[in-house]
Amino acid sequence: MTEYLSPFAADLIGFAGSFFIVAAFAYSNLTAQMNAYWFNVANFLGAALLTISLTVNFNLPTMVLEIVWMAIALFGIIKALMARRAKPSPAE
Repeated sequence: MTEYLSPFAADLIGFAGSFFIVAAFAYSNLTAQMNAYWFNVANFLGAALLTISLTVNFNLPTMVLEIVWMAIALFGIIKALMARRAKPSPAE
């Protein structure tokens, strides 16, 4: 992928990823009732974008961190979706 992505583009993608992760963190601290699904989607997207940027500006510890971050966020997404399905609808 590195041959398709300039260092400048990688930086922009990395900044976008950082934005999503920081926005999710701020949201989790500012809201009274957090939506776990959107919180984890933002974290997953942020980590994925940072992982893409790391293919150009490689740093092994950070790459491992972002992969673990995505795995945890994916677990949170699945958990939130399962909770939605288990919740009885108002018509019942």
